[in-house]
Amino acid sequence: MDGEPSDRDLSRVEPQGARVHDDQMHLIIEASPSAMILVDGAGRIVLVNSEAERSFGYTREELLRMNVDALVPASARDSHVHARENYLVHPSRRGMGVGRELYGVRKDGTELPIEIGLNPITIDDEPHVLASIIDITERRRGQAEADAQRQAQQLRTILATLPLSVIATDLTGRIVTANPAAEELVGYRQEELVGSSLTAIDAERRRGVEVDVPVLRDTGTAVEWSYRRKDGRVVPVSEEVVVLKDDDGTPTGYLVVAFDITQRIEAREAVDHILHHDQLTDLPNRTQLVEKLDVAMDRARHEGTEVALLLLDLDHFNRINDTLGHHIGDELLLAVADRLRSWVRGSDLVARLGGDEFAIVMDDLTPGTDLSGRISGMLASLLAPIQVQGYDVVVTASIGGTTFPGDGESPATLLRHADVAMYRAKASGRDSLAWFDAAMVEEVNEKLALSGALRNALAHGELAVVYQPQFDLVEGRLIGFEALARWHSAELGTVSPDRFIPVAEDSGLIVELGEWVLRTACADIAVLQRAVKVPLRLAVNASPRQLHGGGWVEQVSSALADSGLEPWQLGIEITEGILLEDNGVAVASLQELRSIGVQVIVDDFGCGYSSLAYLTRFPIDKIKIDRSFVAPIGSVDDDAAVVDAIIGMAHALGMVVVAEGVETEAQEAYLRSHGCDQVQGYRYGKGVPLGDAARIPHSLEPVPSTPQTLGA
Repeated sequence: MDGEPSDRDLSRVEPQGARVHDDQMHLIIEASPSAMILVDGAGRIVLVNSEAERSFGYTREELLRMNVDALVPASARDSHVHARENYLVHPSRRGMGVGRELYGVRKDGTELPIEIGLNPITIDDEPHVLASIIDITERRRGQAEADAQRQAQQLRTILATLPLSVIATDLTGRIVTANPAAEELVGYRQEELVGSSLTAIDAERRRGVEVDVPVLRDTGTAVEWSYRRKDGRVVPVSEEVVVLKDDDGTPTGYLVVAFDITQRIEAREAVDHILHHDQLTDLPNRTQLVEKLDVAMDRARHEGTEVALLLLDLDHFNRINDTLGHHIGDELLLAVADRLRSWVRGSDLVARLGGDEFAIVMDDLTPGTDLSGRISGMLASLLAPIQVQGYDVVVTASIGGTTFPGDGESPATLLRHADVAMYRAKASGRDSLAWFDAAMVEEVNEKLALSGALRNALAHGELAVVYQPQFDLVEGRLIGFEALARWHSAELGTVSPDRFIPVAEDSGLIVELGEWVLRTACADIAVLQRAVKVPLRLAVNASPRQLHGGGWVEQVSSALADSGLEPWQLGIEITEGILLEDNGVAVASLQELRSIGVQVIVDDFGCGYSSLAYLTRFPIDKIKIDRSFVAPIGSVDDDAAVVDAIIGMAHALGMVVVAEGVETEAQEAYLRSHGCDQVQGYRYGKGVPLGDAARIPHSLEPVPSTPQTLGA
């Protein structure tokens, strides 16, 4: 330009003053470091400087033939035209985005980030706009770099403070960086980690192999893993692998994020332990027992071995709790658990199923192995006194045993059959072992069927009460009767009390049956004594369930009131076991009955616990000597020492003695001569219906050996 503008550079103006003015504007615009473009009211470019040529890539001639709208991206062109037109009308509104970062379009089609400033100019009374345009590409680049540096610093800060272990690797698993949390987790410094393989800290699947894409491909899901620290300790972690990719989506490496889950594992194991172990003894519970049985049985199927399951129930354990306290009972259970643990083999399992019931699983047994000897040794071990807080406690147990595959194909079946066998051991006198056999199931099924039939019998009046006479030996006269339940079934025929009474006890029907017998007998005896015009006593058996049930004393009082009998005429017969196993409820009931005048009688004395000392502790009026001690009297092997002892002891305690099972004159004579108070037995009559009871002699005269009445 050489300081002189050419005609093509300026608008055509003829006056000299105008030309000077144009020359000055051109010099100003040309000297500006920004791209300067002068636009008329129609948007035509009428003046540009060299910086505008450089910025947009057009020559000056090309720009002067263009409308300014061509320098705006197509997506913004319509709004630009509208804004430009408004600006010319109302320039103070600065509606074209002055001071804002916009985009222009270069000749090659690329977009140019710009910052634009607008100034209205009037030339020859025509509105024009002078646009000052700054190319902010470098500014943007600098901002981008600054932003990238700032983001990188933020990322470094985050990684440095993040409580998660973060390790970045290349595609081969070589570590390229690690954060401080990773150093703390694995015990290596960053300089030790960088360049080494991820396998150096891997305690599981990846250890010992080169890490490659297939090994780390399972990404996006957290997995529980293990790391091996520099000191050799293994740390459980939760690990997630993320694939790192470049802008084209090509994998460049991996980001391995992990954190220590030791506490989570410990908490989970603690919960699992609680779910599978007994809280008192820490033995496995029923859940773990079933799992052990399932595994042992499966192995036995494949290896041809056997599995034995023993259910062990402590005999009379409730006595310990009731007499010494539950804290003593708990310590006893702990001691028993320790003895059982020491008895079994390492592969066996001892479990506590609840209360005083334990189970033992013995697996990997040679078929046909005789375990009876070993189990007898265990019972002998339990019999050794256990000292608990100064008490020497002797424990016995009833054990039911089953074996696989002979006694069942599932854990549930083995447990059920072992339970059946255990109850057989209890019924056989306790402190013994009973192995399951199929006949036991038949017996259980029979009891279930008998229980249903008994329930129907109660509902349909198939039961009856018979009366066995009792005589006073001193005065030789009839004093009363014992009431006995009898059952003649339309389907089963005559059912022995030895069969249906235990079933009634087990099923709970004894409560209903007992109340019915009590009410029926009270009413019958009231009728009978009016007929014979002699006051009569009545003895009625009571079961533990009745004594422990609520309202039993009220039932007795109601039966007496309804029948008209006096309380002194009624005696309630119980067994020694009720007293010895009672927790206080039964004794309280008996004491309440005695307070209203009802007598308490201990039945079958001597055949149970034979503990005379207990008689001083409980409210007892009368003792009945069991028939097994009366039977030998008068025989060649006559040994009535027990009878003599019972009579002497009972009289010393102020109790009346009744002998059961008297059948001969010799037995009667012996009992009379040794001070026995009362007798009953087949010598005087079996149990007979009410109508036949009225014909029983009122004095001690022998009756026919075969009574002319119904009864058992």
